[in-house]
Amino acid sequence: MTTVRLGISTCPNDTFAFHGLMTGAVDRRGVDYAIELLDVQELNEGLAAGAFDAAKASFHAAIRMSDRYGVFRSGSALGFGVGPLLLAAGPTGEPRDAWHDLGGNHRPFRVLCPGEATTAHLLYRLFYGHGEIAQVVFSEIMPALRDGTADYGVCIHEGRFTWAQQGLTRIADLGELWEAKTGVPLPLGGILGRTDLPAELLQRIGRTIGDSVRYGLEHRDETLPTMRHYAQEFDDEVLMSHVDLYVNDWTVDLGPVGAAALAKLDELSRAAGLIPSDRPPLKILTD
Repeated sequence: MTTVRLGISTCPNDTFAFHGLMTGAVDRRGVDYAIELLDVQELNEGLAAGAFDAAKASFHAAIRMSDRYGVFRSGSALGFGVGPLLLAAGPTGEPRDAWHDLGGNHRPFRVLCPGEATTAHLLYRLFYGHGEIAQVVFSEIMPALRDGTADYGVCIHEGRFTWAQQGLTRIADLGELWEAKTGVPLPLGGILGRTDLPAELLQRIGRTIGDSVRYGLEHRDETLPTMRHYAQEFDDEVLMSHVDLYVNDWTVDLGPVGAAALAKLDELSRAAGLIPSDRPPLKILTD
């Protein structure tokens, strides 16, 4: 039996989509999956280091690694109204200048992002770009804003639904800025596969991922224990709100709209000098 090193994130849309594969509820087509669940930036770094045969990645990371990886048609997170949020501890202006004045202290403002290769960081760079940008694990961003150790934070995952409960202020929805600029859904992340693997193996992996996504959609309540086990937030309503936002028709199959969204992300990233100019376009793997 072939063993595939598979990495997925701990966020609810991934544990929902991969519940069927992880529990053996769908046909694995003769593949033994050695599965690791990690933070998305750890997955980005693992793929860059060659630690996985297939794994979830931010699409920012994916287009950086398009010379070695393609994206499977199933398992992606993209859509309208799904973008990262730019948050602050209290009412303040947008980070348009390189300096921030809080309490008379004229200094560079500090912005926290959830990882160098995340799409959230890419969007901040595309639409703002100013300030002292630091990369931290996503779960540390909102506590840092509350503690006053950062001025702004780019929030992803469950925090999109809980920021108001934590007394934070929404400065901007980076997804809305993307949609206004491009008119296409925002591509956040997808499941990458090594392009040097046999085509037949990639097809088996891709079909199993698609089956697992569909299984989750058809057995929603069954996925809750898996999501609860890995989630930062444990409220079932929050978990299902996360699924409803990030798991959609494009998660089942990227299709032509998903392909167009990826092409636009590639185009804008190249124009801004945020990916190497010699990288080929990201390939969508057929199954």
